[in-house]
Parts: sequence; C-alpha cells; structure tokens
Amino acid sequence: MGTIRKRFDIQVKQEAATVTEKFELDKTAKAITGIVITSDREDLLFYRGTQKIEVNGKEHFPEGYETKLLMTSLNIPQDYRYYNMKNTEPGNGIISFSYTDNKHSQLRFEPYRVSLYVECEV
Repeated sequence: MGTIRKRFDIQVKQEAATVTEKFELDKTAKAITGIVITSDREDLLFYRGTQKIEVNGKEHFPEGYETKLLMTSLNIPQDYRYYNMKNTEPGNGIISFSYTDNKHSQLRFEPYRVSLYVECEV
C-alpha cells in the first residue's frame, strides 16, 4: 500500500465571490487520509477565506468553515501538516470544493490561487 498526494487549484479572481470546482481523485485511491489548504497569497487565504468540502456528496466541512483551520506552516513537522481525514472512503472519487473570499477591512483584494492538497492511500 502506498500514498499519493494530489493538488487541486481554484483561481479567485473576484472579491467576495464563491468559486466552486469538482475534482476527481485517482481511481486507485482507497481512502483519503488527509487534506491541507495553501495559496500563493496565504495572508488573503488566512484572513479572507472560508470553504465547504464534500467527498462523494457527503459534507465534511460545512459552508463558512474558516480556511485558517485547514492551513499549516513550516514550523509544523512534515508528518503533521495534513488534517487527518480518518481514512475517509472516496466513494465515486469526486471532491466538491467551494471557496469563498470574504471582505476584510485590513486586506485589499488581489486575485490569488487556492490549492487543496489531498493525501490518499492507494
């Protein structure tokens, strides 16, 4: 049994907008073991971001879940950077990722990329 990590990107081009994408996992994925969210503008992600994540139609993080709770930093040992998904069954392998940029009084909007990394056992 091995592990694969896959990256899925969303481009946030408009302030206070929600971007929804559906991503397909590798067909060999037996279980989702972890996720982490990162960005090319982590300051915007931390202060402005919320999301909803569904796997196989089942909600794992509700709408409005703060992105900062699914982020990590270089201070965290590499083996602990992914949020533990407790071997979630991938079902049809479809992940629905809805990311919302929320206005923030101290951070001016600029377009940015949001990346969802998914770790799976194969």
